Amino acid sequence: MIIEVIATSVDDVLQAEAGGADRIELITGLQEGGMTPSIGLIREALAATTLPVHVIVRPHNRSYMYDSFDIRAMVHDIREIRSLGAAGVVIGSLSPDGRIDKEILAPVLEAAQGMNITFNRAFDDAKDLDEALEDVLQLNGVNRLLTSGGQASALDASAKIKQLANRLEGTPVILMAGSGLMPEGIAQFVEATGVSEIHFGRGVRTVMDGIVRVDPEKIRQIRGAFG
Repeated sequence: MIIEVIATSVDDVLQAEAGGADRIELITGLQEGGMTPSIGLIREALAATTLPVHVIVRPHNRSYMYDSFDIRAMVHDIREIRSLGAAGVVIGSLSPDGRIDKEILAPVLEAAQGMNITFNRAFDDAKDLDEALEDVLQLNGVNRLLTSGGQASALDASAKIKQLANRLEGTPVILMAGSGLMPEGIAQFVEATGVSEIHFGRGVRTVMDGIVRVDPEKIRQIRGAFG
């Protein structure tokens, strides 16, 4: 089982690694859905851990719709993130009609080629998740989809997540479930959905609040649920 933990600081990175996380998603603004962290934070986070670090590239929190200025900024950020040695980036975009915006993402995907590319929870805001899944499969280089099954909490979408995971079997894209997951009951959730990767933010903090530190004991509890 792969456990990914959101970090918003170097301390979060260190606590996540101490608890047994497998991978870091580095962001700023957890309570705002995550935005691109500063180059300084990325540099220090990478220096602090041997874990793979995936950096979110999201220039603002207004929506997942971007204009040409946003896309140029994202391309510049990805080039810097690559130069610093991050393992991957986390991206996503929607068109005004609620579809995956394949056209506007093309230069972003091109800049990220050769890195791990996760499509983020913009997916969950799409008007039709089944259609959106087919669109994600057409995106060049994407190898992971983070989703809560279209619900605020993945715990409320077990059946949908299982359906999406089944559709992705045999494709280059792995489904990673996230949002609302807690250490309690995680083994039952994984059994119900069949996912092989799980993603935690507030659920592994000392309290359910994005502004407090990661609690390594909660990550150990998750790890212990899978032997």
